[in-house]
Amino acid sequence: MESIRILPFNMKTKEKLSSFSLTMLVIGLVIGMGIFRTASDTAKAAGTAEVFFVAWILGGIVALCGALTFAEIGSRYPITGGYYKIFSVAFHPSIAYALNLALLVSNAAALSGVALIGSEYLCQVIFQDATNDVVKSMIAMLTIVLFYGINLLGLSISSRALNILMFIKIGMILLLISCMFLSQPQVQNTALNFSNFLSKDNFLAIGAALMAVSFTYGGYQQTINFGEEIDGDTKVMPRGIVTGMIIIIALYVCVNYAYYSIIGFESLKEARGVASLVIAQVFGPFGQTAFSILLFIAVLAYVNVQLMANPRVMFAMSQEGLLPKKFQYKSKEKNVLVISLTVFATIAIIVLFFANTFEKILGFVMFLDSIGMAMSAMTLFIIKKKFKKTAEEENSIYKMKLFPIPTLIFILCYLYISITVAIRYTNLALIGAGVFVLSLFIYFLIIQSRKK
Repeated sequence: MESIRILPFNMKTKEKLSSFSLTMLVIGLVIGMGIFRTASDTAKAAGTAEVFFVAWILGGIVALCGALTFAEIGSRYPITGGYYKIFSVAFHPSIAYALNLALLVSNAAALSGVALIGSEYLCQVIFQDATNDVVKSMIAMLTIVLFYGINLLGLSISSRALNILMFIKIGMILLLISCMFLSQPQVQNTALNFSNFLSKDNFLAIGAALMAVSFTYGGYQQTINFGEEIDGDTKVMPRGIVTGMIIIIALYVCVNYAYYSIIGFESLKEARGVASLVIAQVFGPFGQTAFSILLFIAVLAYVNVQLMANPRVMFAMSQEGLLPKKFQYKSKEKNVLVISLTVFATIAIIVLFFANTFEKILGFVMFLDSIGMAMSAMTLFIIKKKFKKTAEEENSIYKMKLFPIPTLIFILCYLYISITVAIRYTNLALIGAGVFVLSLFIYFLIIQSRKK
């Protein structure tokens, strides 16, 4: 799940997000690097083209249900301190702590996965042929170390640069979609046939395919941080979120159809760097090289932003006593969170050391994230019961239509994904469960030390 934890704005700010601004915010939070890589993993897990496209459409619908759920959580109970605090509001502090720490490890793993995506594209440029996983992993590690050093120097990325990067990503997706009209397909795909779609095998395949799909659609949950920053009109939030998610679903389905139509479904299953292969079909080797370099640059920016954002989350957790006070340490000259940054970067490198392929990282990330996402959505039921609103307050906040159906769809889908991961990648699921249990153990150690 490619997402950046963003702490909410000051509650007293007068600036409000319009429907257009919220739409752009949702698009910016969701569209990361996964769409340039996860199509291959989805195709391999799906087995058939029919399951492949159903998974992308279904994943988009589930993401829309999730976005609306988190939007109501953010509007109903705007929590200063970030997305992670909703767990402490709704659950026992030990569960909240363990989930937050596990999700922090998951974020580091997601960073490692995106760095691997970039290394795969860079290897195509440097070596011109297939490269073993160890080399790709080493390049990804070096990328993280490089930007760890840059962040130690106090470098920050402006919001304008991030917006430019977002438009570049959208432009790259539109370029891939346009390839359908600029190139003749390499192979002739068989016609899609959904007549015998409903079967046990397809049901299981959809769960496996949704792992990569959900990773690619991730990020919308950050709308929870902006509940109090939306324009007062209750129609603004659903309009902005729905518009943003519809645009994302349309872009994702179209770009995956471009992959499918140009190189064929069987080639898509085995493709590494599928986006550059499609570009090569239309613009030749030079276009492929330029596109691969551009993708790697986009990955570098994502790595940098993650290394900037997550240490600040660790800083906030340390302020609340959930992590040792050392995580608040800042260098005097550059005002850098040295301890938090070092620990987060180290976790990302350790993940690459033990899981040097994107598939392994994806399984680990989605097991933790799917449980975390399901439990965070459950908080809406608790918040609605725990924090009663007056009639006037109810009229001023966003309430999704057809509640609780969208929220239940979202929760059940992510629980299904977690079960699928546990079945397909039992070792990775056990490691994820171990991280959670270890986090619980650390929490009770902290409580004991406070008592002493």
